[in-house]
Amino acid sequence: MFGVGPATRTYLAAGTTDMRKSFEGLYGLVRDQLELEPLSGHIFIFSNAQRNRLKLLFWDGSGLWVCAN
Repeated sequence: MFGVGPATRTYLAAGTTDMRKSFEGLYGLVRDQLELEPLSGHIFIFSNAQRNRLKLLFWDGSGLWVCAN
């Protein structure tokens, strides 16, 4: 489990995301489409077209986490 501080923001990506994407693909979406810094320590949430799957991308200071539900 990762810790979330009071300055941590949560961003929800609009639209649908290909759930086959892993670290590199989600990192690219944050950087290029959301125009945010993936290594900022904020949480980025992505959803599939049916809205029944989620992926979170989070930088904890030592590595990227990809959490799927």
